[in-house]
Amino acid sequence: MDAREKWDRTSRFYDLWAAPMEAMGGREWRKTLFAGLPRGRILEIGVGTGINFEYYPDSGREYTGIDISPKMLAKAAARARELGTKVHLVEMDASRLEFPDDSFDAVVTACVLCSVPDPEGTLSEIRRVLKNSGSVYFLEHMRPDGGLLGRVFDIINPATAALIGFNINRRTAESIRNTGFAVTEEKHLLRDIFRFIKAGPNKQV
Repeated sequence: MDAREKWDRTSRFYDLWAAPMEAMGGREWRKTLFAGLPRGRILEIGVGTGINFEYYPDSGREYTGIDISPKMLAKAAARARELGTKVHLVEMDASRLEFPDDSFDAVVTACVLCSVPDPEGTLSEIRRVLKNSGSVYFLEHMRPDGGLLGRVFDIINPATAALIGFNINRRTAESIRNTGFAVTEEKHLLRDIFRFIKAGPNKQV
């Protein structure tokens, strides 16, 4: 089953699976994610069912949301209509973005890098389409840094990846730095598992 088929199937249950995160503080985390968003052209990677739309700041911004799943996008379109959110929705693979270089003032991801097949390729594409003056805003969960809990995540990851498509043991903070970003802000939201990270292009790379 390829990624499109997997997320088409998941679209029926995605909001239910997201509910535990919301109960753990997800609503406040999403507010943090969008609080400092600049004006200009904004890209959300992996827009899913549009769960972030209610947090989009309104004025002075032009939103584009991409997802590989047409069924996810159909739900997102319905939510956008319900909320009155203006967003251009496009079916697209996050690791092969169909935008010119330097297209966006900001890029946002929320629990995306745990689920895309090629996280490094996705990050490289984000860097390519981001303006040199731009920033990326990440809300991601990842493998805890040390000790027993990290090993537990490694053990159960094959099951979570197979059942719901989420990899819980990716070292996402390292991947962000390794693909040409300079981290300017990092907050641990739930221990070091859920994190908010703001980053910009590393001019040294």
